[in-house]
Amino acid sequence: MRQRFRKVKAWLSSLSYRTGLYVLAVCVLFYAISFAQMLLPISVAAKGILWIIFFGLAKTAQYTALLILGKAGIESIRRKLRKNTD
Repeated sequence: MRQRFRKVKAWLSSLSYRTGLYVLAVCVLFYAISFAQMLLPISVAAKGILWIIFFGLAKTAQYTALLILGKAGIESIRRKLRKNTD
């Protein structure tokens, strides 16, 4: 099982920086949907189920983006964000 996780991690790490940014954008989208669906006029149980699904997808996309980008990619994003605020 560990072997399989290592192969998946190596494959994700081999993906491009741009792919990591796309996955990060999808992560933000899933977070927004997970909380925006609370405004829908549906039952509380359905809202809870939708929240669990979309929040889980957001977390999965977040960790996938971190694996794709790696430490250098995250530092690059932070530098660009700091540069834009100055």
